Amino acid sequence: MGVFQNVLSVYFRRHGVSLAEIGMLTALGYAWTAKPLWSPLVERIGARQDWIRGALLAMVASLAAMALLPANPIGTALIAAVAVYCVASATQDIAIDGYTIGLVDRGREGPANAVRTTAYRIGLALSGSGLLLLPARIGWRETFLAAAALTTAFAASLSLTPPIGLPPPAERRPLHSLRAWLFRPGVFPVLAFVILFRIGDRAMGPMLPTFWVDRGFSDDEIALLANLLGAGATIVGAIAGGAWVARAGIVPALWGTGVLALVSNLVYASAAAWPESGRIGVYVASLVEAVSGGAVGAAFVSYLMRICEREHAAVQYAVLTGLYASVGTLLASYSGRITEATGYAGYFALTALFAAPAFAFLSRAARWIEPVAAE
Repeated sequence: MGVFQNVLSVYFRRHGVSLAEIGMLTALGYAWTAKPLWSPLVERIGARQDWIRGALLAMVASLAAMALLPANPIGTALIAAVAVYCVASATQDIAIDGYTIGLVDRGREGPANAVRTTAYRIGLALSGSGLLLLPARIGWRETFLAAAALTTAFAASLSLTPPIGLPPPAERRPLHSLRAWLFRPGVFPVLAFVILFRIGDRAMGPMLPTFWVDRGFSDDEIALLANLLGAGATIVGAIAGGAWVARAGIVPALWGTGVLALVSNLVYASAAAWPESGRIGVYVASLVEAVSGGAVGAAFVSYLMRICEREHAAVQYAVLTGLYASVGTLLASYSGRITEATGYAGYFALTALFAAPAFAFLSRAARWIEPVAAE
């Protein structure tokens, strides 16, 4: 996802693509929304690692195609390559989420997600910041080929991961289990909370790289400051969020980190509205956003993991993440147009308002959390 979120926006903007076109291209992120449609296949057939490996190899082919196709105008072949990349990445997420939930004991979600977020941010740093350091030195085509080579190495490394126990394929009934799970009492507040809680971050995301570009930052500055140092700040936030979950429990951590996430969007809005703050203002906004994003991510994923059944986690988790991705991707696809109409400051402020209604559902959504000894 790092290439899709952090690299392509900069790549297209550097090649003269409009904000509206960049925003609409994020509609390909609907792959993460639609992933529940094929998640039963991931749960029913084969091992989690096999799906991850296959998805990574599909991403390798997509990256190679991006290296060979022109950036502007954006042609059908390039759109298809980006779409394949998104579908493969979403499939990888299904398998990784199911694999992770199968490994983690109940009550250990906080520390586990601190580690998981750390690994995720390192991956984003490599696929986002690391790649953005290359174009000025070797060119964009070679950068995408380097990304393909790195992804190939990731696929090969799966042979080192331990297996998890799964029922025989004949005993896996993902759709039956999903229907029973969705008809549990109180499902509507849960779904409303899941859809809304992270929507502000998803809606703001596509415009952050273009904001840095339009503020005059170079690719190296974006790579080192917005992405690489941001990844470090996110790791700090994730460790803090995981510790918060372990000490206070999931629900208090959701309240606290959720408020921090809203504040971070408003800090970015302030930096955009006050250009006199210069680079320092943008640095502060990026730091606050990264730390709060890591903390809220650790708390939110802990909640999602806790309410999923371990043996059916691939499908259930895919449904939950697909739901909150759906509305966020819808808003993100129009982010360029809204930003062109309201300015960066107006749009960043709006993203904070998008997520605020989630808090009305939090208390009822918390009823699905089964208490364990650790909490």
